[in-house]
Amino acid sequence: MTKPISMITSYHAHVYYSEATKQAASNLRDQIGQKFAVKLGRWHDENVGPHKMAMYQVQFMPSEFNKLLPWLMLNRCDLDILVHPETGNNLEDHTDNAVWLGNKLDLELNGL
Repeated sequence: MTKPISMITSYHAHVYYSEATKQAASNLRDQIGQKFAVKLGRWHDENVGPHKMAMYQVQFMPSEFNKLLPWLMLNRCDLDILVHPETGNNLEDHTDNAVWLGNKLDLELNGL
C-alpha cells in the first residue's frame, strides 16, 4: 500500500558529535539556525532515546526539506546526521524512513 507524504508532519535531523567534533557541531548548529526556519533542540552530551551518541536535534517543516537536506549534504563537516520524518511511527521513522548523511550509526530501537 502506498503511503501519502501528507503523513509527514515534520522532520528531525539528529547531528551526532564527540568531544573532538563538538566545536564543528556547534558551528554547524549556528549556521543552520541562521540560514533555515528550524527549531533547534538541546545539546544531549549523554545518550538519550534511541541515540547511542551525543547529539542535538533540529526540527523542521516539510517546506524546509528541499533547502536544508542538500545544504547538509554539502556542509555537514564530516559529522554523522540522521534525518527522519515524523509520521507517528517512531520505529519506522528512525529505520525504514530514515536518511543518513555520513556513517549509519547504531540506534537503541527497543524503546521505540
